[in-house]
Parts: sequence; structure tokens; C-alpha cells
Amino acid sequence: MAGLQPKDIDVAQLYDCFTITVLMTLEDYGFCRKGEAGAFVADGAIEVGGRLPVNTSGGLLSETGMPGLQLVMEGVRQMRGTATLQVAGAKTCLVSNQGGTMHTHATLDPRPLTWTCPSPNPPS
Repeated sequence: MAGLQPKDIDVAQLYDCFTITVLMTLEDYGFCRKGEAGAFVADGAIEVGGRLPVNTSGGLLSETGMPGLQLVMEGVRQMRGTATLQVAGAKTCLVSNQGGTMHTHATLDPRPLTWTCPSPNPPS
């Protein structure tokens, strides 16, 4: 995960096509042990102000209904500090999405880049 550990993530945007999807993702990424995601969530860990705020724009049942891009947009807003439910001091955001029958997976770390892109027309 780009050199990051679960403890390094401040906020997460997780694909939530089914309730079990979020629980499985939390466990698979190591935010909690296998079989403990239900208790992790019930304890308030994924609420804004919790240990790992999840889907701060409301998930698939809100906002745009664009499952993939919606998560990316909210991740970028969190990193810019412009989210409606901004996580105070957030420096890292995990964006995770799945496709097909939960066999295809993609992860994005939308932290600001610290490098500059070389010019397409270098000086001669």
C-alpha cells in the first residue's frame, strides 16, 4: 500500500455495493482482524471522528451514484481539505474499489505528489 500501514491511513473511501464488501475490505486491508469487522464498525471506528472515517460523502446511497469516481472525488476533496465532512488533519486517504464478482480490485492513494513532471519540451 505505497509504503503505508493501516495505522497510517486517516480516512478511507471503500466501495460499498453490499454491506459485507466494506467489512471484508476492512479486514483484508488489516484495519481489523478477520471476523472482527462487525465489532470494529459497531464500536464507531468508521464514523467521522472515529479511528478510520469511511465513506465521508455517504457511499453509494448518496451524492452522485457513480460508484468508482465518487470515491475518488471524495478522496481528493479530503486531501484538499474541501470535503463537506472533512476529517480534521487528514494527510492520507485510501480509495478502494471492486468490480465483477468481487474478483477485481483497485486501490488509490490520492496524497499530493511531491515531484514535478518533466517538461514535454526540455530546453535545448
